[in-house]
Amino acid sequence: MFPGGGFRILAIDIEGTEICDWISSRGIACVLLKYRVPGSNHHWDSDCRCHITPPVPLALRDAQRAIRMVRAQAESLGVAPDRIGVIGFSAGGYLVAQVSTVRESAYLPKDRIDQESNRPDFAIAMYPGHLCRAGGVLDPSLPVGPHVPPTFLLQAWDDPVDDICNSTLYARALDAAGVSAEVHLFASGGHAFGLRPTGQPISDWPKLVERWLQTTALGSHAHAASASAPTPAQ
Repeated sequence: MFPGGGFRILAIDIEGTEICDWISSRGIACVLLKYRVPGSNHHWDSDCRCHITPPVPLALRDAQRAIRMVRAQAESLGVAPDRIGVIGFSAGGYLVAQVSTVRESAYLPKDRIDQESNRPDFAIAMYPGHLCRAGGVLDPSLPVGPHVPPTFLLQAWDDPVDDICNSTLYARALDAAGVSAEVHLFASGGHAFGLRPTGQPISDWPKLVERWLQTTALGSHAHAASASAPTPAQ
């Protein structure tokens, strides 16, 4: 679970703990990542120039390491190592695209955990930002290809923070690469709504995500899993 916050802060509640509460209520294990941004804590390196484009390599390092840690500890955590997905909001949605497309490790290996794959098995990007760059082109640092996992995208056309092109450009790139994707674009709904009611149809997005997980992202694997089988992790 990758919260948003513009790579300056972390919206740790509305796009973090509240989302994990919903995910957990559906019987899915949730791991909330507090990736490094200037407003996070003293672990931020003010001299690393991590705020420049492409944004926040520290966040990518943290996200890759988190996926590897969950996969390496899958048995003790009671999760399936081949059913580890990511969900992110706004800037966290960009981080979802990063870990989905960038196969190379963003940091030097440290221990046996870094022998694990940092690729998620499915990805959910909610009103993502930073994907659409000047001139209406997709961020060229994202190598979209067949290796990208099944992806769910959702955004409002009237999003005042992140333009709709963030979702449309990424969706086109996924389609060109032959990647399975489900895309929902709503006429209205704004930005940074999380699970909180907006009075708009976009607030029904959790049902869309649940259906996609059951029918596409986890597919027959999900239906074949017994009640005692490890749960997927996000």
